[in-house]
Amino acid sequence: METFHGRDKGKRVQFGAFEVDLQDRELTYKGEKVKLQDKPFQILMLLLAEPRKLVTREELRRSLWPADTFVDFEAGLNTAIRKLRDALQEEARAPRFVETVQRHGYRFIAPIEKIQPGGSKPEGLSTISAEIAPSQSPKDGKPNKGVRVSYVVLMAGVAIAAVVVLLMSLNVGDVRTHLFGRPAAGRIRSLAVLPLDNLSGDPSQEYFVDGMTNALITNLSKISALRVISHTSVSHFKGTKKPIHEIAAELQVDAVIEGSVEREADRVRITANLVQAFPEKHLWAESYDRDLRSILDLESEVARTIADQIKIAVTPEERQRMAVSQTVDPEAHELYLKGAFYNNKWTKEGFERGIEYLNRALEKDPRNARAYAELAVAYGGLGIYGDVKGYPKQKAASLKALEIDDTLGDAHTTLAWAKFTFDWDITGAEKEFRRALELNPSDARAHAWYGTFLALQGRVEDSLRQVKSARELDPLSLANTSTAAFFAYYDARAYDKALQVCRDALDLDPSFLPAYEWLEQVYEQTGELDKAIEERQRSAGLAGGESRAARDVDLLRKAYAEKGVRGYWVQKVELFRADGYPKNLIQIATFYTRLGNKDEAFRWLDTAFKDHVPYLIWNLPANPALDGLRSEPHYTDLLRRLGPGSDSPRVHAK
Repeated sequence: METFHGRDKGKRVQFGAFEVDLQDRELTYKGEKVKLQDKPFQILMLLLAEPRKLVTREELRRSLWPADTFVDFEAGLNTAIRKLRDALQEEARAPRFVETVQRHGYRFIAPIEKIQPGGSKPEGLSTISAEIAPSQSPKDGKPNKGVRVSYVVLMAGVAIAAVVVLLMSLNVGDVRTHLFGRPAAGRIRSLAVLPLDNLSGDPSQEYFVDGMTNALITNLSKISALRVISHTSVSHFKGTKKPIHEIAAELQVDAVIEGSVEREADRVRITANLVQAFPEKHLWAESYDRDLRSILDLESEVARTIADQIKIAVTPEERQRMAVSQTVDPEAHELYLKGAFYNNKWTKEGFERGIEYLNRALEKDPRNARAYAELAVAYGGLGIYGDVKGYPKQKAASLKALEIDDTLGDAHTTLAWAKFTFDWDITGAEKEFRRALELNPSDARAHAWYGTFLALQGRVEDSLRQVKSARELDPLSLANTSTAAFFAYYDARAYDKALQVCRDALDLDPSFLPAYEWLEQVYEQTGELDKAIEERQRSAGLAGGESRAARDVDLLRKAYAEKGVRGYWVQKVELFRADGYPKNLIQIATFYTRLGNKDEAFRWLDTAFKDHVPYLIWNLPANPALDGLRSEPHYTDLLRRLGPGSDSPRVHAK
């Protein structure tokens, strides 16, 4: 393995027009020194040490942040990577040097050459590897004197390390206890339920197994003293061969649940294992075999047993909510699980398929509260994709779910979003969000939606607290954490931080489309229209070169080149007027605001209000694109008519 430490003092390497001095820790570009902070430079050194090899985020965490360092690792690493990319004059979407391996880590992809002393011609990579490897005398093949000394020192160090490891493993004289304190056994305060294995021999049963995994997560999430990682994040480890301790470190949990599900006709067998991560130790294992009609009882029993095994504090109210005694119609339950499976794809087509299955489930079992709650998620999802009729249906399904079971946290979350978006009821929505989190403190989606709700009102600090909670519970989900964080900063006019959210998201997943759209918004707001066009071009590229979006980019670029800023906004008005999407009423109002035509802007906003376009509540309180109207009495009146809370001085920006 190639490394640039110790023996490489005085060496310099080159890639492209960049040079790195490995001794003085300097990066230069065409001879000019490039300012690079310590953490980004350390990352560069680690990547250069193993070119073209994946360096995982967990490996970077261990190298850059010691275990006893209290830091937001995800944010810190994302910031360091962004600064490194800035120094190397590249972007994650078009890497020349540092390639992102989505959700895993990074690799250095450019050719590396060593610069000989005196400035002679650079040598290839294999030559560098040879120089870095332990050297031998060219005459007799024996190690050089310096190497012999290094070898003796190395072996002495290995011997000392071996003794220390032995003393610590045996805890002789309580050395381990004195150094690190008592082991964490029995102090499990966070866990992840890894995707259960499908042992049915039928790949079509994956939806059923995923449903069992999600049910365990939901039941355990009702315990306020326990932090449980979201299904969205643990799903990334489906079929993984990673060791338990690596998964636990990446998710920042004390223990994991792993196991399997085997289904045969109307019988289901589940095996669950509780494994402490640090040190790795199996704490408990059990198998259960039940009739499918008793599946809810089974899921509840497993969750209660796990809670007992980890000795976590469970309040009487939480234990009561976990104690389910209810039989199900097997066919209706299968339809419900299929609906939830399609909902979790978070696509328009997925929501439509989900609604189909969930309605069929409710035909067979009209008292299935969980099916109504999932139906509410699907209808709200269609609303996000532009079908405004989805929101009243979301509200109706939420209310029906709560009529059957008012302890369903998911139903309170969807009702909160419907009250906010459809009813324009800020007070009522916040009440429902808080109730949802009382019932299910580890619900990452509830934290994320609540954070977005707060962000769209300009309540930045409140929003970021929810973002922090969502990130801890769902560290690998971009949608759950990035959306609220972006709008919190954007609506607070903190554009640099909003840009950083976008860059961090794209560093994790260069195909994350919303980030490109957010970048376009920020650059439009800062007046950097050439950059806004570039981001629109990139998002259009994800839709395909022959898409309408790509043609729209060409029209915008031409209008801006020929007629400047005014031409750009006039062209956007024309493009959006040609589309019947209801949200465009508000977008067009922002375009006229930038054109300085307040009367026309208010005409479009009034139309949106008259048509009760749900997205109005997302924009009026804090969207900076409407700042040009805020001093007008007409705007104040619109906020007042929008509903209680939306015209509060703490809500809309001045």
